[in-house]
Amino acid sequence: MNAQTATADGETVYGTEEILVSLCDSVSKVLAMATHGQIRYSGMVQRIHKTCLKPDIGCFVLFDGGFSGLVVLNFSAAAAMELYESYLLSMGMSKSDLAGSHTSDEVSNVMGELMNQIVGDFTGKVARELQTHITQNQPKMLALNKQVMLSVDTNLDQPEARRVTFYTEHNNIFYLELAIDRTEFIPLRKDAPVEAEASADDLFAQAADAGNGKADASAGSAQEDLLKSLGM
Repeated sequence: MNAQTATADGETVYGTEEILVSLCDSVSKVLAMATHGQIRYSGMVQRIHKTCLKPDIGCFVLFDGGFSGLVVLNFSAAAAMELYESYLLSMGMSKSDLAGSHTSDEVSNVMGELMNQIVGDFTGKVARELQTHITQNQPKMLALNKQVMLSVDTNLDQPEARRVTFYTEHNNIFYLELAIDRTEFIPLRKDAPVEAEASADDLFAQAADAGNGKADASAGSAQEDLLKSLGM
């Protein structure tokens, strides 16, 4: 978390914007490595009042611990298919073996795996740099049609929400939304230890192992359970 602000007396403060930048860096880093393409995000951030799942694929994950929050990724069909295809083709799969539609269970499974890697990278940085611990649930995925907007609420005392626009290698757009409790981290001492960052290969190996262990779950059943849990 290189971005930081300071109080009037010179204290370094890590707040919502610094946490957001760290999360954005995790998104661009993990997806760029997975797809072997450039992933960039806007230099502007939107303040929003609530987070929503939007068409064509909405993904979300809750985290709790040192601070609580919700991360949402909303992909257009074109962005989801580009990332899905680039990821699997880079792993040696044939184009003819890939799903042809963003509504395929396989696409949802892959996007869920990538989101799991993103949040895993982010929680690792939180542990190293903010020296606190957060846990995450399993990412949830929904393929949505144009008429559905699903609002996802989480219990936050002083919620702050932000939206950032991302661009794929081929300029397809997707959005990151973050809702967290208003919080600030201020170092107690200047010599606070920082653990070494895990290598990129280690992160992908861990994510691959975790993904393989969960790959047999039915995406259709998971979506039905999710809709029931959200009262739909």
